[in-house]
Amino acid sequence: MKQKIILSTFLIAVMLFPHPVLASETLEATVIEVLEERTIESAGEFQQPRLYQKLKLEVTKGSLVGEALEIESGHVPVINLPQYLVGDRVLVSCEVNSENMQTCFITEYLRRGALIWLFIIFVLVSVLVARGWGGASLLGMVFSFLVIFLLILPQISKGSNPLLVTVLGSFLIIPVSFYLSHGVNKKTSVAVVSTLAALIITGILGVVFVDFARLTGFSSDEAAFLQTATQGVVNIKGLVLAGIMIGALGVLDDITIAQSSVVFNLKEVNPRLNSKRLFWRAMKVGRDHISSMVNTLVLVYAGASLPLLLLFTDSGRMLSEVVNYEIIAEEIVRTLVGSIGLILAVPITTFLAVILADREA
Repeated sequence: MKQKIILSTFLIAVMLFPHPVLASETLEATVIEVLEERTIESAGEFQQPRLYQKLKLEVTKGSLVGEALEIESGHVPVINLPQYLVGDRVLVSCEVNSENMQTCFITEYLRRGALIWLFIIFVLVSVLVARGWGGASLLGMVFSFLVIFLLILPQISKGSNPLLVTVLGSFLIIPVSFYLSHGVNKKTSVAVVSTLAALIITGILGVVFVDFARLTGFSSDEAAFLQTATQGVVNIKGLVLAGIMIGALGVLDDITIAQSSVVFNLKEVNPRLNSKRLFWRAMKVGRDHISSMVNTLVLVYAGASLPLLLLFTDSGRMLSEVVNYEIIAEEIVRTLVGSIGLILAVPITTFLAVILADREA
């Protein structure tokens, strides 16, 4: 059984202006008037009444800037059809067909403004609370994004091995972001080496169990669309492995830095601690960190997949059958492989930090 639910809004309307547009262009516009609004009764047992609107929009960006458009919304059945209000900012897709007929339809709300404000609040909170280190960590975040968007993603799009590209990108991200966020010191150096080691282990486990579980990477519609759009250039299976690596990298920073800091602080407070006692005392803290981090990973993945999990729950199928579906099995492999890497990062970090702390004593 494989049911596909199409969630994309497909709102089509006829253009009522003579101005030329590109064969395909995305415009930005603002709703300036609701010309007509009514409820349309849909045929069929499971069809719900839907809202129909005729809207007047003013184009604010694109080749038709300043022009007014009239667009219909809701004259075809779609899921989760929004009700547009005066002042709403939207994206409009305009196309010209083979008969030179121009059509436009609303594709999305324009959400850029909300995202910019949220980012500004994030920056202010980071700088006000963490002060200088908050600003430095933001620089590290920017560097990580640059590596992902300028190196990792373009290389994957060209057909390079996603796992290899991600590993190489991570080897750039880890030292730069760590030293910017936590300073150039022995504690950070231990965390850098430990993170690289744990990431390599995570990658090896990912390769083994993605193959062992016969995961193809085609569990989502996005993967199939990407394969078609790139004409098979992108290695979808490798993309699953790359996702596991990047996801683990985001959490390894926290766990390795914290564990390294614990070791050096314990040694500073009690310089007479020998290596064995220092290791096991630090591991007591590490175990608590492991428990909270593993639980966090499980909750994060479950939260992101709630609609999917509800679909399988309502289907009445047994758990043993549900976990066998690739879309679920992929998340299980992702969670468990990432968690194993995090767990092993604790003793690795502790061991390396103890060796370095003892040499300084």
